[in-house]
Amino acid sequence: MADITIQKIQETVRDAVAHQVRSVTDWHFGEPVYDEEPADDLGGLSGFRELVARQHWVNFQLWHVEDRARRQDVDAKIIADCKHRIDRFNQKRNDLIERVDACLIGMVQPLLPENGEERYNTETIGSALDRLSILALKRYHMEEQTRRRDVDEAHIASCKSKCDVMVRQHADLERGILELLDDYARGLKKPKVYYQFKMYNDPSLNPELYATAK
Repeated sequence: MADITIQKIQETVRDAVAHQVRSVTDWHFGEPVYDEEPADDLGGLSGFRELVARQHWVNFQLWHVEDRARRQDVDAKIIADCKHRIDRFNQKRNDLIERVDACLIGMVQPLLPENGEERYNTETIGSALDRLSILALKRYHMEEQTRRRDVDEAHIASCKSKCDVMVRQHADLERGILELLDDYARGLKKPKVYYQFKMYNDPSLNPELYATAK
């Protein structure tokens, strides 16, 4: 941990974001091999990088299950199964966002000025990386639309225009993350993990689950 700097964290963020974009294409041809759950002790730059990749992989799976859940030509049991899978993926997604933030703070905390201000961003870096993950997926699938042969030119032109906007949004958000890390280093803001405390999957908190269990 002694050789970690804000600049190295920023380099790792850039690498993780580039991997998000690249892997969307790669994973459509061959899915990654991950253990069921990430190790509990992931930390440092390599741990951060793996957690971001795993969170992106959950979004990749979630995207395609959500597409399937919107079909109206399949049995209701298939849609119900999709909905349950979506719930599980969303839980994993939020858990990994929190782990990304916790890992980041573990690296950043020793680098913070002692007199840093108690000011916080409206969005954590973990949440922003999640949005970049979704943008990478949107870009890939919107670009697919521009190559379709069964649609008119207006559809293709509209999709190309949306792709251009998403490229700009992606660049803006990535730059915002890197600038937020600069703010941490200068003591202008502090990082914090914001826990989601999702209730719908917890049988002790969801009344629809604990009521029927009785």
